[in-house]
Amino acid sequence: MAQENPSRGYTAIMGALSNVGHLVARETVRNILKEHGIEPAPERSKRMPWSTFLKSHSDCIAATDLFTVEVWSCVGLTRYYVLFFIRLLNWSAHIAGITVQPHGSRITQIARNITDPIDGFLLGTRYLIVHRNAIFTKEFHGFLRREGVKAVRLPPHLPNLNAFAERFFRTIKESCLHRMIFFGEDSLRKAINEFMAHYHHEPNHQGLDNQLIDPREEIGAVDGSIACRERLGGLLHYYYCQAV
Repeated sequence: MAQENPSRGYTAIMGALSNVGHLVARETVRNILKEHGIEPAPERSKRMPWSTFLKSHSDCIAATDLFTVEVWSCVGLTRYYVLFFIRLLNWSAHIAGITVQPHGSRITQIARNITDPIDGFLLGTRYLIVHRNAIFTKEFHGFLRREGVKAVRLPPHLPNLNAFAERFFRTIKESCLHRMIFFGEDSLRKAINEFMAHYHHEPNHQGLDNQLIDPREEIGAVDGSIACRERLGGLLHYYYCQAV
């Protein structure tokens, strides 16, 4: 109770416990919290754990990061940079750019696209978690701020604070990128597009209580048989009930 309610003091916790049939003294509550290293309410309420902040504001927080992929081209092995954004509320993700030369002007243009007032991915977002990467320039931060989105820069060497983005990268890496060899930019884009379609509509996500991010429309009557479909030559599979 103390961890979930930072401003709730000993007496309030004692009262909440009595509501569920546990009659304890105020001093007992104090001793239990002290034993577990939990500070009194005045001190506890001054500090909000990062995980609590994310959970409390998940409906208006997104995160961004970029990763690299090696692609064979006519000039040899070329490194591509992939920039993505992810919503903390429902784990939906958006690939914003794939390029060999990420630079400030391109990133600023991406900021315009994702804050578009009609269909921008960051509509309704108030905070954007970003790494301390030079690619996220002052112009990028300034543009987001003018659009009502505050970019929250993480401390250095603490990737766990951007756990949602890190988990998405791990998923696309293990399910797709590290299991394929890409020849040319088109093959990379096709693979990422196929994975994104699969990611949003077909697998169940543990972070969403084992639900789909974006379930497809329910089909009509089914005959009870289950069929399997695959993507990327069998790297990705999903199952569905066949219609009558």
